[in-house]
Amino acid sequence: MSKQPYAEISPQKKQIWLNHSFARTIFDSLSANIAILDKNGVILATNRSWQKFAEGNDMKADFDSAGYNYLEICDRATGDDAQISQKAAEGIRSVINGDINEFIFDYPCHSPSQKHWFNMRVVRFSDPQSAKVIVSHEEITALKLVEESLRENEKLLRKQKKELEESNIALKVILKQRELDRVDLEQRVLDNIKELVFPYMEKLKISNLNKNQAIIVNIIEAHLKDIISPFLERLSSLSKILTPQELQVATMIKDGKSSKEIADVLNVSISTINFHRKNLRMKFGLNNKKANLRSYLLSLT
Repeated sequence: MSKQPYAEISPQKKQIWLNHSFARTIFDSLSANIAILDKNGVILATNRSWQKFAEGNDMKADFDSAGYNYLEICDRATGDDAQISQKAAEGIRSVINGDINEFIFDYPCHSPSQKHWFNMRVVRFSDPQSAKVIVSHEEITALKLVEESLRENEKLLRKQKKELEESNIALKVILKQRELDRVDLEQRVLDNIKELVFPYMEKLKISNLNKNQAIIVNIIEAHLKDIISPFLERLSSLSKILTPQELQVATMIKDGKSSKEIADVLNVSISTINFHRKNLRMKFGLNNKKANLRSYLLSLT
């Protein structure tokens, strides 16, 4: 390690860097660890923060590092610090040579028990005698810890967002399947009542029933119609936009009747039913040709 003993620094340099009390007071009041280097990288002076940091790293009290060659110390670094020290030395040389006006570098400096980060800043200034640079090291551990915490929180939020999206998709699939199951169940109940119950109710009504029996049959029929009426009630709520015949056509489409069957029941032409189908699709906003009208009507149940 190249070292110019502090005692050998010329009195003129001491005069410049140490005997200006006002400048020294400002220099020592700064929180950053600051060193002033000459054009060869030799430390000319350091502030109190630098000296306290050195003392905290087992150097003697008031050790000011003056006379040590900062660049050589960086060049000879080994182990985990070698890459950081080499980058710092390159930056300092670039400022000394005038290639850049400023060099800024964040780097870790962890101890066995704690994490630490510093921000290194090198700026160049000139005096009539020689070029010099100011090297400052400001601890930014608190900022880095906040940044790390934010990154971890962001990572956690992304994970939670992904899990929530996956849960939401799964929930939508379940809800959709439940809706399909509900529609299917209601359709089967409706079909069974119409095909397996109502025909026998009609036979009962025309059979030789006494007055009380006829009343009971009518009550049963009324209650059964109440069970299968939600779809008709839903369509009735659309009566403001559907004509009475469109309501009839919609009901029979929902029941699975073909256009010919509907035309026969209403005693109209198939083209009239197709015209009603077209109007129903327009009123329900089924612009996609692949959208099935009966499936939509079933979904209203």
